[in-house]
Amino acid sequence: QVQLVESGGGLVQPGGSLRLSCAASGSIFSIYYMGWYRQAPGKQRELVAGITSGGSTNYVDSVKGRFIISRDNAKNTVYLQMNSLKPEDTAVYYCKAVTVSRNYWGQGTQVTVSS
Repeated sequence: QVQLVESGGGLVQPGGSLRLSCAASGSIFSIYYMGWYRQAPGKQRELVAGITSGGSTNYVDSVKGRFIISRDNAKNTVYLQMNSLKPEDTAVYYCKAVTVSRNYWGQGTQVTVSS
């Protein structure tokens, strides 16, 4: 079993920054990929950024150059640094951990970009 706890969401003005954190616990040795997803009202959940256990990263085109995903293995935590935020980035952000046997999701954290 893997438990994920997200934090760092909130209200920010356009152009501002936020950093999301996802702390993993439990059978973390089995995780080979972690990703940040988001879901806006009335829309499907989409992958925002992901990182493999080897450190390779991928991003959706709409956040390239603005968001950075990283991991701190000592703290078992994955971060999503979000810069130059836009109103269209408003969504609930979820952390996902992928193992051989199944996927795990966090509870989500709200990010609202508004003036």
